[in-house]
Amino acid sequence: MTVITEEPPRQPAIIRLLELSDAYAASLYPAESNHMVDISTLEKPEVSFFVARSNGAIVGCCALVDAGDGTAEIKRMFVDPEARGLKVGRQLLAALEAKAERIGLEAIRLETGIHQPEAIGLYKASGYVECPPFGSYLPDPLSLFMEKQVGEAA
Repeated sequence: MTVITEEPPRQPAIIRLLELSDAYAASLYPAESNHMVDISTLEKPEVSFFVARSNGAIVGCCALVDAGDGTAEIKRMFVDPEARGLKVGRQLLAALEAKAERIGLEAIRLETGIHQPEAIGLYKASGYVECPPFGSYLPDPLSLFMEKQVGEAA
C-alpha cells in the first residue's frame, strides 16, 4: 500500500530520488532544457512537498509550488524506477490536486519534456491539456507545457 504525505524534502531517500531524477533528465535533454529546482527551493514556504511511501520506503515525490496568482506549478515529480507500475505517480498527482483545491487554486501548470511519454500520458489521462509557456519559461521545442483547471475554475 502506498501512503502519500506532506514532508520536508531534505531527507536522504528524497535526495537520492532527486539525484536519480536529475540523471534521468540529463540523459534525455541538454542542460538548457532542464528546468529542475534545487532542494533549497523545495523548502520555501510556498512549496508543498509530497512523499510517497510503500511499506515505509520512499518511492516517489513531487512538489506543488504556489505562484501567488491563483495557480501553482508541479515540480520534481519522480517515481523510483523500481516502483514504476504501482500507480505512485497517479496517487502523488491526486494528493497534489486535492491540496490545490483545499488552498483555493484555480489551475495547476507544469512543464515536462517531450521525450517522457509516460509522464505525458499520466498528465493527459488526469485532465491536463497543452498550454503556452507560462511564468518565466520561454518556448522550447523539447518542452511541453500543460495545465488543469481545479476548484471553482474546473
